[in-house]
Amino acid sequence: MATLKAAAAEFLAHRRIAVTGVSRTPQGHGSNVVYQRLRDRGYEVFAVNPNAEQVEGDHSYPDLASIPGGVDAVVIGTRPETAEATMRECADLGVTHVWMHRGFGPGSASDAAAEYGRGHGIHVIAGGCPLMFGPTADFGHKAMCWILSLSGGIPRQV
Repeated sequence: MATLKAAAAEFLAHRRIAVTGVSRTPQGHGSNVVYQRLRDRGYEVFAVNPNAEQVEGDHSYPDLASIPGGVDAVVIGTRPETAEATMRECADLGVTHVWMHRGFGPGSASDAAAEYGRGHGIHVIAGGCPLMFGPTADFGHKAMCWILSLSGGIPRQV
C-alpha cells in the first residue's frame, strides 16, 4: 500500500483529469473548486455534469465516455451513492486513477465504489482532496489535510 502523499503525487502527475459533479451554480460546490484550481494550475480538465452543457465557462460533458481522447484520471465529486456507477464507467474506459473527493462531511467516498475500483485495477484514493497536495495545494487545504489526518478523515494508506 502507498502512502496518501505518494498516491496523491502519482494522481497529480496525470495531466488530463475529469472532474464529476461540477455545478452550473458554483457557490459551495467542492467539485467546482477542484475543477478551477486544476485548470488554473495548467491541467487539462474536463467538467462532467449530465445536466449542463457549460460550467465554469467551459464545455461540460454528460459522462466520461463523451470526453474526446479520454482522460488519465478522474475526481469523483458527486454524492457517494453515484460513485459506484462512475467507478464502473472508469473501469470500462480503462481509467486507472480515481480520487473520491471528501473534505469535512460525507463527500463522495463510497466503500462499494472503492472496492469495485480496486478489484478492477484502479488506483483509488477514497477521501481527502487533490488540492491538499503538490502543485495544487494552498495554505487552507494544507491545514485541512493536517486536521483531517489527525481526525482520521482521510486515509493514511491507499
